[in-house]
Amino acid sequence: MSQTIWNPEMECMSRSQLETLQLERLRALVDYCDRNVEFYHKRLLEAKVTADKIKTLSDIQYIPYTTKADLRDTYPFGMFSVPTKQLVRLHASSGTTGNPTVVGYTREDLDNWAEQVARVATAAGATQESMVQICFGYGMFTGALGLHYGLEKIGATVVPTSAGNTQKQLKFMRDFGTDTIVATPSYCLYLAESAKEEGHPIENYRLKLGLLGSEGCTPEMRQEIEQSWGNGFFVTDNYGMSELNGPGLSGECRERNGLHINEDHFLCEVIDSSSGEVLEKGSTGELVVTALTKRGLPMLRYRTKDITYLEYQPCACGRTTARMHKVLGRSDDMLKIRGVNVFPSQIESALISFQEIGPHYQLVVRREGYADTLEVKVELIDGSVLQTYGDLEGLQKRIHDQIRSILGIEITVSLVEPKSLERFTGKAQRVVDLRNTEKHN
Repeated sequence: MSQTIWNPEMECMSRSQLETLQLERLRALVDYCDRNVEFYHKRLLEAKVTADKIKTLSDIQYIPYTTKADLRDTYPFGMFSVPTKQLVRLHASSGTTGNPTVVGYTREDLDNWAEQVARVATAAGATQESMVQICFGYGMFTGALGLHYGLEKIGATVVPTSAGNTQKQLKFMRDFGTDTIVATPSYCLYLAESAKEEGHPIENYRLKLGLLGSEGCTPEMRQEIEQSWGNGFFVTDNYGMSELNGPGLSGECRERNGLHINEDHFLCEVIDSSSGEVLEKGSTGELVVTALTKRGLPMLRYRTKDITYLEYQPCACGRTTARMHKVLGRSDDMLKIRGVNVFPSQIESALISFQEIGPHYQLVVRREGYADTLEVKVELIDGSVLQTYGDLEGLQKRIHDQIRSILGIEITVSLVEPKSLERFTGKAQRVVDLRNTEKHN
């Protein structure tokens, strides 16, 4: 499929050329970390790793992993490579458990970040003609400003509405002719719901492209969002995290056959989460990323905890970069219920096949006696079903049987009133785990 490519030199490089560049940058990064970051100097010394010992890309396996706990333990600036006067921006996670993770950017880092996002946005279909409304919250979260500067780099017009204030979001979309939206999948869907409730015909909106991220989006959820907006609305997924700059590590092209990785900036591996062993190409496991060009807060072999697999065949779009599959779940979000690994995305895929229920759901995990239980709460589209016991029971059983066939464990399905579950302007919180807060029966 012919389409515009932002940086053909880097995005269409041969595999051998790319791996030569990655090796050169990996060796330079190891040397840089060894000389400029005390944390890494000690780690590399203990592992007996120097830049000279990195002869091939596979030698990366000798470098110790970096984790989120390392950033929290060295809070706030213990892993930075430069004094704060050389930093031009700081971001941080919400820090709901312990210290937040703080990330810093040099001018070079910000320039590279904008380049990475420009590629992802262009691959999705954004151009200098695009009118882009950013519905991520501006602030310490990297999503909004990351997309903002990358979109400005390609010449798009950016409307920084930030999160919330749904009625004003919709007014700007109508009045400005917004054709591209940056949001979480759940908020994009909520905007579509709200647009229909306001009474303005959906034809008054010109949305054509969704650059959605910050939370998972199954193919079924994507289809639901596209159908809700209509008018040929096309949803793409992109991926990143603050420890690795932010959004821009990878993103889908119009083929939607995996998320293209900016491999000249990021070296990716897949490992077994439990053993830490590097897996064969094509295997499913935890994504580990080395940020080859990051300097303010350099990052060697960062464990993302996201579960995926990588594909290396060239894409029909013309790009030769490796692609990561949509994240299947997080190793730390995975629920273990009666010995079975359960990812919320598995349940979401099952729920969206039922036309009688909406896409919003909540998973409630409890412990009754010595056994774990899982309750799946889903919203009805038509609340009158609650008045008809036969219809309610039949729908409940069909949903129950579908999810049980996927998970292989017993669950409870609760059908609730329309719009009774909480909506989120940011990342949706789907799981309520009460196992450590409720007393055992």
